[in-house]
Formats: sequence, structure tokens, C-alpha cells
Amino acid sequence: MKGYIKLESGEIFEGNTAGNQLNDTYGEIVFFTGMTGYQEVMTDPSFHGQIVVFTYPLIGNYGVNDFDNESLKPQPAGLIISEVNEDVFHYEATKTIAEAAAEAGIPVLSGVDTRALVKSIREKGDMGAVLTSSPAATDVNSYEKLGEKMLMNEVTVSSPQSFGEGEFHIVLLDFGYKHSMVKRLTEKRCKVTVVPYDSTAADISALQPDGLLFSNGPGNPKQLEAELPHYRKLAETYPSIGICLGHQLLALAFGADTEKLRFGHRGANQPVQDKVTKKVFMTSQNHSYVVKEDTIPSSEFKMKYVNINDGSVEGLDHIKHKITTVQFHPEAHPGPADSEEIFDEFISHLKTKGREKTYA
Repeated sequence: MKGYIKLESGEIFEGNTAGNQLNDTYGEIVFFTGMTGYQEVMTDPSFHGQIVVFTYPLIGNYGVNDFDNESLKPQPAGLIISEVNEDVFHYEATKTIAEAAAEAGIPVLSGVDTRALVKSIREKGDMGAVLTSSPAATDVNSYEKLGEKMLMNEVTVSSPQSFGEGEFHIVLLDFGYKHSMVKRLTEKRCKVTVVPYDSTAADISALQPDGLLFSNGPGNPKQLEAELPHYRKLAETYPSIGICLGHQLLALAFGADTEKLRFGHRGANQPVQDKVTKKVFMTSQNHSYVVKEDTIPSSEFKMKYVNINDGSVEGLDHIKHKITTVQFHPEAHPGPADSEEIFDEFISHLKTKGREKTYA
């Protein structure tokens, strides 16, 4: 059956959808450049509510398995693919990507000219879009913009959850975390407790953490402006690492500013350079917002990592406190594992016991 994607700009792209009727589905339309990793994209909470366009022309050849999910359920509002592979060629696969999307109620539009669609997004920027079977009757601007919703509330845990055992205890503030973050840390013999992002200082202190991880997640970091003094105090109290949204929040908490990119960094091939060692590594990224370099207080942070492609800020080191932030994903799922050593550096900071300090 014919289906359509109607952009906020008024452009319409045609494709095919399974089933008899495509219910109108709104989301911010973004694109992902990875050749693989579609299952991780489908379950990454940072994509919550977005319509994801895959730039690689053939998606789905190794199917979907039971091991590579980044959350308990798929997260995007919809998927746009040039060609969906209906066969599965991997021994661990349990279903096709189309079957996984159908089970989750996520519409998939295939047969789309994704090259032309992505070219439009690159020229005009991320924008609202609607998957529909009746584009003429659809008003994209009548929907509430995704950036105006508190998406973190829809993906954070409702109560603390603990994983693993080890010498160090890390409390992860959950803005929409990826499960592979916890997996990497438990593999390094850490206990990890995931808590809601609005947990109080007393809640966190009671857990006696050695360090904190401010996670990734969807939405605009400035929506949590009221929480910034709290996050700053937490980071000053415990050794901390911020990843993706967590990086942006910690930068804001210490006086920097953020802005939205025209189109975000989403893929597994973003080159990043360590400004100290000059080492360049490839990274996995998924974000719309960046920290503005000229707003970083020199009395607080020094810029540690930079994006080779556009010069944007990729990470910070605090001058006084044990605080490290990265815009990319060192857990590398999907993507290259070049930067996984950042977790080792963070764990080395935990030897300064955060639990010996008090903030309540």
C-alpha cells in the first residue's frame, strides 16, 4: 500500500507500507548514516519520538536478535528505508526488522528516495514530519513540536534498578540511558544503580556512590534548566562522567551554553580528536544539540575533544573536579570501540571515593 512522508517544509515523499492503513504518525525527522546498527537505533531512547531515515540503501539483512536492544522497547515514531531486506541471514536472528517494528507498532515506509529526502533535511535542517496515507489532508504544523515535549519523562526509569557487583558503585542518572553503558561498566566489575533523573541529593547519597554517570537521552537539555544547580552540586561532590545529553547538561550546569545543530550527528563514523594527545578515533553519535565553544567558562572546563568534521565540542575536562564529559558514545553500540578507554579513565577517578563526601 502507498504511504507518504510529509515534511514541515511541505515536501512529500512517496513509499510503500505494510498493512491496509497508515495512521498519521508525527515525529521530528532525522537521518542515521551507519551501515549497520539498525537494531540499536530502534531501541536507543535518544531516538524516542523521532522518525529515523536510514541513509544506507539496504537495511535488515542480519535481522533482529534478542541481545542487541538498548532499551526494553523500540523508541522511534517511524522508520524510513530505501529497501527493507525481507530475508534474515544471521544465526542469532529471531525476526526481521519489519516484524520487530510491527510488533512495536512502529510504521515502516520503504521504497523511498532516501537520498533526496536526506538532501532536503541537510539543506533545511531537522524538522517535523508526518507519516500518512493522505498527505493532502495532513497539516504537519498542527502537531506539537517534539522539542517542546519533556521526552525525558517518557524514557527514565520509575524506580532505582541495580546491576552487577564490584569494587566501585556508580549511580547512573537516567535521562534515557542505553543498556550497553551499564553492560560495559559491569564488565569492568562495577556495580551500577540506575535512578530517575530527578532523584534528590538525599536519594543519591543514601546509595553511597563512588561516582555518577549522567546518561544520554532525548530532547533539549535546556528543558532541565531548573535542575542544573542540583546537577552541578552532585558533580562537584562525586567523580562524574556525562555522555551525550549528560555532557550537555553538565556544561550548562557550569555556565556554558548549548545550541541546536541544523541536522544532528547520527551515525557510527564521526571522527573525534583528543586535543591533548592529538589521537583521532571514530565514534558513534546521536544528538541534535551541542555545547557552544565560545561559552565554555575557562575557569571551569578545558575542551578535551573536538569533532574533525565541523569543529564542534566533543568533550570537556573540569579544571578542578573529577568531571569528564563526552558528546559521543564510548560504549560504542553500534559503532567502533576506539574510545572505550574513556570508561577506564573514569573508573580511575573513582579511587577518590565520592561516598566520603556529603551533599544532601
